[in-house]
Amino acid sequence: MGLLKKTFWTVVARYVAAAINFAIIIINAKLLGAEGVGQIGIIVASVNLAVMFNSMFCGSTIVYFMRQYTMRGIMLPSYLWIAVVSAVSAEVMARLGMVPGEYAVAVYVLTLLNSLVAANSRFLLGKDKVGAFNVVFLLQSVFLFFVLLFIYYIIGSHEVDDYIVGLYVSNLTALAVSAACLYKPFMDEHGKSAPWLQVFRRMFTYGIWSNADNMAESISTRLSYFFVNSWAGLSAVGLLDGATRISESVWHISRAVGYIANSEVARSETKSHSRSVTMKLLKLTFFSTFVLMGVILLIPEWMFTAYIFSPQFEGIAVVIRCLAPGIVAAACNTVLCQYFIAGGMVKYSAISSLLGLSAAAVSGLVLVPIMGVMGGAAATSIGYSVMALSNYIFFSTKA
Repeated sequence: MGLLKKTFWTVVARYVAAAINFAIIIINAKLLGAEGVGQIGIIVASVNLAVMFNSMFCGSTIVYFMRQYTMRGIMLPSYLWIAVVSAVSAEVMARLGMVPGEYAVAVYVLTLLNSLVAANSRFLLGKDKVGAFNVVFLLQSVFLFFVLLFIYYIIGSHEVDDYIVGLYVSNLTALAVSAACLYKPFMDEHGKSAPWLQVFRRMFTYGIWSNADNMAESISTRLSYFFVNSWAGLSAVGLLDGATRISESVWHISRAVGYIANSEVARSETKSHSRSVTMKLLKLTFFSTFVLMGVILLIPEWMFTAYIFSPQFEGIAVVIRCLAPGIVAAACNTVLCQYFIAGGMVKYSAISSLLGLSAAAVSGLVLVPIMGVMGGAAATSIGYSVMALSNYIFFSTKA
């Protein structure tokens, strides 16, 4: 499958899932209200935060090391790390009060399932099984949508716990299908695996640096949720979450392109080819994301409050405008990060990510107490912009 074809179908898969997720957002907003959406936002943000730490062993690190080790040699350290860190993360967040105590077990189980699906998806990508990779991704959204329709409209229950049940079912389905897709490549693989402890040490060292960008991106986005919750309450978090999900819908392009960029650069034989591929994908990402973000900004406020969400989401258009510059910057940053990570130059993306995270944290502490939810959105945008600018400078001058 050629580069453009892989990119096209991966983008299509992301936007089909995006359409489904958008429908879910609308349904949740109308049936659960701003506070219910805010509660879901806190739970999902906590899961994403925990998955972020697992991404050291279930993200791009897997693709990178599949050039050097067998798949079975990488699976054991990956799965062990996921099991342990998922439990520790959920417990720490519950003790710190970041997530309500009654949802600590749900956060653990969802973190475990999400991380295992992410790991299996990366194994599929490492084997260049892009079609199976896209199917697994789609299944999570498809099953969540139909399970929620059944619970909300057939059973008639409208609770936050119902959404969690939907997440359980969708992730378990995706995990089963991904495992089935990996069975044949796993059984057909030849070669002796290196000692798992040796693989673990190398993956750990590489993973700390290679996933710094993902960690900082996740923290930068969701950190604002916790700032806004502290100063403005759950309803404000619901407003920020709605605006964030609408804005981040344009990321389905950059994430799809990022997966392809990582795979292509990791298998590239020359630096010039890696840079050429990265620049092509970077231009595609910038222009497509810029145009789509512009379309979203043209949507009037009344369409969000009257048709997409509810009157409780008044002010969402302003929040989206505060997020917009950073959303475009973050899309470009995704492609640049994959160039550094897949090319073994992880220190550059790590430095950029830490700079962006610092900018987001400082901005959030200053702006949220003054501007509320708009301050949280602006802080996120500032963090993303600093990340992208730093990475582009490194790409232009150092790498």
